Amino acid sequence: MSNENKHVKVHYEGTLNDGTKFDSSYDRGEPLAFVCGAGMMIKGFDDAVKDMNVGDIKNIHLKPEEAYGMPNPDNIITIDLNQMPGAEKLTVGQRVTLSTASGQPVPVTVTEKTDTTITFDANHEMAGKDLNFKIELISVDD
Repeated sequence: MSNENKHVKVHYEGTLNDGTKFDSSYDRGEPLAFVCGAGMMIKGFDDAVKDMNVGDIKNIHLKPEEAYGMPNPDNIITIDLNQMPGAEKLTVGQRVTLSTASGQPVPVTVTEKTDTTITFDANHEMAGKDLNFKIELISVDD
């Protein structure tokens, strides 16, 4: 019995290896709905839900390859402060959204700042990290 291509609802809690909780549907009080196996979720999460039964609770550990991948050095962008009005007010560690030339929003983190340049990291904030999930299957609909 596979849940692939079915509409599923799960409750989940995501933690890093040090126990830091980074996301939880329990905290929001609303289960997460998605189509299993349709690529809406990271691969390891999808794979875990595929063979679960309603009511099952599963704890999984995902390597970066099964989650958000490894950071890509091409996603580190350094620009001159004078090319970006307002950038001088940003601080290291701050998350901001930039736009691509075509207007697509790109969430980035400020990783470095000098008197003349600012560096942004456009990698997913969970790239390169092992992720742990507790997943509870709430419902399955065709």
